[in-house]
Amino acid sequence: MQTLHVNGYDMAYLEVGEGPPLVCVHGSLCDFRIWSAVLGPLSKQHRVIAVSLRHFFPEQWDGLGDTYSIAQHVDDVIAFIEKLDTRPVDLMGHSRGGHIAFRVAQRRPDLLRKLILAEPGGELDATLDPSFRPGPSPLAARIAASAEVIAKGDIDGGLQIFMDALEGPGAWKRLPATPKQLLRDNATTLIGQTRDKRPPFSKTDTEAIKTPTLFIGGANTKGALPQVLHTLAAHVKGARTEMIPGTTHPMFEQAPQKYCEIVLDFLAGA
Repeated sequence: MQTLHVNGYDMAYLEVGEGPPLVCVHGSLCDFRIWSAVLGPLSKQHRVIAVSLRHFFPEQWDGLGDTYSIAQHVDDVIAFIEKLDTRPVDLMGHSRGGHIAFRVAQRRPDLLRKLILAEPGGELDATLDPSFRPGPSPLAARIAASAEVIAKGDIDGGLQIFMDALEGPGAWKRLPATPKQLLRDNATTLIGQTRDKRPPFSKTDTEAIKTPTLFIGGANTKGALPQVLHTLAAHVKGARTEMIPGTTHPMFEQAPQKYCEIVLDFLAGA
């Protein structure tokens, strides 16, 4: 593990392999360890740089303060890439990290060569979804319910609410011990996420993405994530979409070999 000082914060990261730089941004309740299943194949051809966002493991955060937000994390990723010794980079984000990567590409395309979005998290506004209604999203309500339980000290109870809502009833109980511990290590970040103020995606946002973009999804993912993925892909010019059969939201853990084949093919293309 290494750290890079960005925006007054020591941002932790893992770096493996040599070659063109590929910066990886994790999603909610995760950290740089979430990419472990794909580090081997990807690092054979790339310098893989997996970051832990502000307040995630290895930090032990109490969930207090106003320094956890989408905007802060976007600023941090931009500053992190600016401090690397080589640019442009390829940028890959999963879930909430996909939202962050999207916003980095929207603001600073000069820092990027290619963009990979694995089921980016977020909502669609009325310019992309006619059924959009202002106000808290269903996901925001689930996060708030989970965070309330976590803030009272019931870590596993709060995580069960979150995981069962995301992956279906019984998802938390079915998780093996190692991924359960990773989620516990980052549980208090859900408290911060209740104050995320994440803006919905708009048609104007999608039209601003000029970086060559790959969208990856799990073919069996439920809920709003597939709609968001396919809608964004339809409006980002020239975007490519790949769905991995038999997988859900953590598709790169469930089918790491197929995931890496898709990513490496995209990165190697013109």
